[in-house]
Amino acid sequence: MSENDQSSVSDDGYIILDSEVTDDVVLPFQADGAGARGRLTRLGTAVDDIIAAHDYPDSVSNYLGEAIALTALIGASLKFDGKLILQTKTDGPISMIVVDYTTPGELRGYASFNKAAVADLEAQGVEHELGSWLGRGYMALTVDQGPDMERYQGIVALEQDNLGLVAEDYFQQSEQIPSLVRLHVAKHYNADASSDGKNWHWRAGGLLVQYLTSEGGNPVEMAPAFEDIEDDWRRARILGESVEAHELLDPELAPERLLLRLYHEEGVRIYDKVPVVARCSCSRTRVQGMLANFSAKERDEMIEMAGKIIVTCEFCNEVYNFDQSDFSSDDKD
Repeated sequence: MSENDQSSVSDDGYIILDSEVTDDVVLPFQADGAGARGRLTRLGTAVDDIIAAHDYPDSVSNYLGEAIALTALIGASLKFDGKLILQTKTDGPISMIVVDYTTPGELRGYASFNKAAVADLEAQGVEHELGSWLGRGYMALTVDQGPDMERYQGIVALEQDNLGLVAEDYFQQSEQIPSLVRLHVAKHYNADASSDGKNWHWRAGGLLVQYLTSEGGNPVEMAPAFEDIEDDWRRARILGESVEAHELLDPELAPERLLLRLYHEEGVRIYDKVPVVARCSCSRTRVQGMLANFSAKERDEMIEMAGKIIVTCEFCNEVYNFDQSDFSSDDKD
C-alpha cells in the first residue's frame, strides 16, 4: 500500500485503509496482542485557535500546546457530562498552565508566565526541559461532574523532564496503571495561506498507551499465546516509544494509518472518534451574572478610566464592557 493510503474502521473495530484524513480528533484503540489500549490525538485548528488567542512567546505556546494535547487524551475518556481541568502550578518562569476539556470535546486553555524570565531563557537558547521552564511544583487533574457531584482531584509532582513523563507518573501513582505518554507540538508551514492570512499554524499530537486492565485494575485474561503479561506490556511500550514527532503532527498521515504502523502485528482496533474543538464557555450573559453578585458600590470600584467595568476572559481573551445601567436595581446594594 502506498504512503498516501487512507483509512476507516470496520464494524468490529478493525482498520480499513480507505477513509478521510482528519484533524482535531481523539481515537481510542486497543492492541489485543500486546495487551494494551490507549488513545491517539491529532490537533490542528483546535490547538491553533487556542494559542492564537494569546500573544505568547513560542516557548510558552509550546508548553500550552502539550498541555492541550494531554488534556484531550485524558478528557476523551470521560463517560459522563462533565469537565476535566489540567493545571500546573510552579515556581518557574511559566508559573501556571490551565486547560479545560468539557464533554463532548470542547477545549480551552491559557498560561501565566514571567515575560522577562522567559525572554532570558529564550535568549540563552535553553532546551525544552521542564525544570528550566516550569520549575518546581505540581500538576493537578480535576474531574468535575457538575454542581451536585463531588469533585475528584489527583496531584503529581513535576519531577520529570517533560509533561508526558509527568503524566506517566500520575497514572502510576493514582491508578497503578503502567502508561506511556508521548506529546509533540510544533508550528506547521502552509504555503497556501488560509483565510486568516497566516502561513504558520500550531499543531499538536499525542499518544497514550496503557496496560490493559479489567475494571478492578487487574490484568485482563489474555489468550494463551500472550500469557506473559510483562512481555506484552514491554512490547506495547517499545512500539509506542517508536513513534516520531513528525508522525504525530503530519496532516497528510491519517491517524488510523499511524496506529496501523505502530501496532499492525498486535491486532489493533480503533473505536469511534471523539471530535474536539476550541471553544470557550465564557459569554456576556455569564460575565454579567457574575458581576451581578457584587454590590453596586463594589462594581463602582471596578469601573476603569473609560467609565466601564472591563472584564477580559483569561482563556480566550474576549473583552466584555459593562456599566451600572447593565444591572437592575434589584442587584445587591
